[in-house]
Amino acid sequence: MPVPRRFDRSLPERDSTRINERIRVPEVRLIGPDGDQVGILKTAEALRYAQERDLDLVEVAPDAKPPVCRILDYSKYKYEQNQRQKAARKHQQQITIREIKFRPKIAQHDYDTKKSHVERFLKARDKVKVTIMFRGREQAHPERGEMILNRLAEELGELAVVEQRPIQDGRNMTMMLGPLRTKDAEGDEHHEDAPVSKKERRQQKLEERAAHDESADKPAAKKPAAAKPAPAPEPVTEPEPEPEPVAEEPVVAEAPPEPEPQAKPAPAKKAAAKKPAAKKPAKAGAATKAS
Repeated sequence: MPVPRRFDRSLPERDSTRINERIRVPEVRLIGPDGDQVGILKTAEALRYAQERDLDLVEVAPDAKPPVCRILDYSKYKYEQNQRQKAARKHQQQITIREIKFRPKIAQHDYDTKKSHVERFLKARDKVKVTIMFRGREQAHPERGEMILNRLAEELGELAVVEQRPIQDGRNMTMMLGPLRTKDAEGDEHHEDAPVSKKERRQQKLEERAAHDESADKPAAKKPAAAKPAPAPEPVTEPEPEPEPVAEEPVVAEAPPEPEPQAKPAPAKKAAAKKPAAKKPAKAGAATKAS
């Protein structure tokens, strides 16, 4: 059978702040939009004064005599109020206390398992309540439980700080461990859940708003170019001397090579005996004369 749906029949929350025509008192003390006091005026005159400036007449102190009203933009005021509440809830941290139980005769493996759970709780920024349970005759030796608690605190010294030393509470012995304090960028130690006063919070908001207005008015400054590394110095080299001009020698045509002299034939050997010279024939004219 399906479960019947349940409807929320409670009336919606109504804003209790009285504005404009909801202000029923005969006269009010009026504060202008700049925070200056205008004076005590009739409610109708104060409403007309607000309508001329296109703003709302808001009752800020209904218990005063006469009630104090202020001229402002109510929708903008509600929006800024909601934003402040969201920011406060965002920075607010809820502290959770975890509890884990040991026995005085706990084995090593069980001790390591429970120790890992304690480390996980501390890393999640939770406080851990460590309890040693004694039963029967174990109550006669509370030093064993205290020894286990001191050993656990010593081994978790990098993550936890002992907020409450081991104390005996009936049949149980308890010790409180808290997460280690953190350091911010300036190096000042503070606890994350440390409360901030309203005055400090208001001062921080004013400084943030002033810084935002200044950054909006000033033009965006150009980021300086990253400095380039200086180039390595080049080795200095002396210029080489220019070669002197050499006078050109006239080109002389080479003569053709002379023919090599042919070897003369060796002279024939003289004959050992000279041959007798042959007689020349007589001429024809001499022959005719003789005849």
